[in-house]
Amino acid sequence: MLYDIRLLIAYHYPGFVNDARHILRVEPREDRGQRVVSRRLDVRPTPGEMHEEVDFFGNRTAHLLLAQPHDTLRVELVTRVSVQRPAPRLAATPSPGTVRGLVAESRASEGDSPIHFGGAGQIVAPSAPVAAYVAETLNEAPSIGLGLLALARRIRSEFRFEAGVSTVATRVEETFATRRGVCQDFSHMMIAGLRGCGIPAAYASGFLRTEPPPGQPRLEGADAMHAWVEAWVGPEAGWIGLDPTNGCLAGDDHVLVALGRDYADVAPIDGVLITTGPQKHRHSVDMVPVADALPDC
Repeated sequence: MLYDIRLLIAYHYPGFVNDARHILRVEPREDRGQRVVSRRLDVRPTPGEMHEEVDFFGNRTAHLLLAQPHDTLRVELVTRVSVQRPAPRLAATPSPGTVRGLVAESRASEGDSPIHFGGAGQIVAPSAPVAAYVAETLNEAPSIGLGLLALARRIRSEFRFEAGVSTVATRVEETFATRRGVCQDFSHMMIAGLRGCGIPAAYASGFLRTEPPPGQPRLEGADAMHAWVEAWVGPEAGWIGLDPTNGCLAGDDHVLVALGRDYADVAPIDGVLITTGPQKHRHSVDMVPVADALPDC
């Protein structure tokens, strides 16, 4: 699939900000079956300094310095991305117990090593109550892959998507108790449960197709940046993506931007500034399939 994607993030401050530093994580990765065909990142006001790099987890980041007074910040990304992500062979993956043993044997230390995704991040830590819930599903499955998909479907059926009931600071236990939230909450909860069961799990942030294929329902969470989970299922199959908000695998409808231990590692924009009073924020995503794409030259 080939997609044209437009992301707009805008802030309006109640007073002028004299200077600010920001980190952006908005550009799609070039792995997991993805290829960036074209991209344009526009920041207003124009940064005095802008440095792009790839972070420890393999995410493309842009570091900005805004040294002039400003009362608005506007970030626009326009990109074209090709996605060809084969469906994983879930039945061929090992059992959860085998995966736990493989994690213990792992000596890799690079950013996508499973050893970085089994403990606590800045927001999410392994949760015993959620781990018990997760284990009920995983222990019934013949393989970890099939168990993970069953778990994503179970969360989709037993939890309600409801905007406005949570924040970045919402604890996993609250989501588990109220049975409602948004993609970020369900992903954090699934991660906490999997880690509690000894299965490495990462937080994935990206874009979700806004127009479903004919005859299929529209997916939840498509009007803003979306969140899902990647779980490590052994060295052969590696990482596979699961979307608990929609109860499905993360396939060609999902465009990955950033991976981390939780939302704190992948926030689209963060940084430091000084202002007073509440700020207004606008965030929109448009992801459209390219029907008549020209062949690559």
